[in-house]
Amino acid sequence: MTIDRNRRKTLGLAAGTAAASLFSMPGAVRAQGIPTSGPIRILAGYPAGGGTDVMARIIAEKLKERLGVSVIVENRAGASGTLANEATKNATPDGSVILYAPSAGTVAQTVTKKQLNYDLEKDLATLTLAGVVSVVYVVSPTLGVRNFAEYVEWLKKNPKKHNFGTTAMGSSTHFFGVELGQALGMPLEPVAYKGAAPLIADLSAGHASAGCGGLSDFLQHHRGDKLRIIAVSSAKRAASAPDLPTIGELGFPKISTEGWYGFYAPGKMSPALVQAWNKELVAVLESPDIKQKILQIGMEVRTSTPQAFAELQSKDIVAFRASMKAAGFQPE
Repeated sequence: MTIDRNRRKTLGLAAGTAAASLFSMPGAVRAQGIPTSGPIRILAGYPAGGGTDVMARIIAEKLKERLGVSVIVENRAGASGTLANEATKNATPDGSVILYAPSAGTVAQTVTKKQLNYDLEKDLATLTLAGVVSVVYVVSPTLGVRNFAEYVEWLKKNPKKHNFGTTAMGSSTHFFGVELGQALGMPLEPVAYKGAAPLIADLSAGHASAGCGGLSDFLQHHRGDKLRIIAVSSAKRAASAPDLPTIGELGFPKISTEGWYGFYAPGKMSPALVQAWNKELVAVLESPDIKQKILQIGMEVRTSTPQAFAELQSKDIVAFRASMKAAGFQPE
């Protein structure tokens, strides 16, 4: 009897220790299907240094801490973000590769390109919405322009310099600038850049007079006086930059717009793995420290279910076609 009682006691202690060990393990061990060996790659379709890249790295660090595995950001810059989208489509759907992308590189490209090597709604699985972000119009500090009104006066005095750099042709960062020029009665010609980093470099050096991109791409550089944000596209002032005026406040409410960021996976990823990734990503994005860090960059965190994100994306494809038509842009 003593031996049996001791054995049961030993087994009970062992079971308790195992259970305690399980609950102390990183989230990936408990998130069924997410790889726990080898690196997890987050693809970003823009160069290092831009808002997309910076946010992806902040999230990657928190994921590494939560999952207990190596998480790296891999920049696949080019073709307005679509190279990373295509790479995600072709990746093995085992959970080791996910994509962090803005609507400018997903919805916008689907609407404005006649042909892509992937189908956004079939080849990429939505994991979760990550947050919303405004488009902003910026000017070079070399212009000596401090606000929107002064920029308008500068345009009148410099009729041969009515252009602006865009971080992604055929996106809201392109159309917002075009529609702004239309509203002013002074057409603005878009100049294509391969993401925010090279545009910021040209603005800082005075090689470009103005530019248009996501608030998350430019906010830190605005604070560092490398460029000046003079208008924000959203209907309400951004929580991360309440001092910056909206385009509606400046007299043009009809061209207000807002973009977003989200996480994707290869379209053939299993539903169970999609749900597992949704759980992990939402937990990371909703953590107070990450929300605050990302807010400082310019994005307001907003998460969702995979289905709700897919529905938002479908609605925005319809809305973006209307915006493209208003800007007089034809699919290329």
